[in-house]
Amino acid sequence: HVQLVESGGGLVQAGGSLRLSCAASIDTFSRFVEGWFRQAPGKESEFVAAISWTTRRTYYADSVKGRFTISRDDNTMWLQMNSLKPEDTGVYYCAADTIGRDPYYGGSYDFWGQGTQVTVSS
Repeated sequence: HVQLVESGGGLVQAGGSLRLSCAASIDTFSRFVEGWFRQAPGKESEFVAAISWTTRRTYYADSVKGRFTISRDDNTMWLQMNSLKPEDTGVYYCAADTIGRDPYYGGSYDFWGQGTQVTVSS
């Protein structure tokens, strides 16, 4: 049974930082790409960042490049979010792709966490 559990969300003022983590119970051999998506109220889910579990290659949405950093160790994935803006507000979900498909596309991911709320006040 695969589980992804996010933590680290919260309320922060604009310009502040948060660090999200995602702990996953997935067999190492099934880990190809893991990523973060977010959904703001009334909006579609959008890609934020992803990392290849094998090559550590990273992928970022243009809106977060230079401000967010995705990383991982053997078991956990992190999203360091700096210079936060009110438009970064939303529920952040981590997700795992066990095959290795388009990292920018939500449909590529097989498993999802329950989400963690990030609120950035102006």
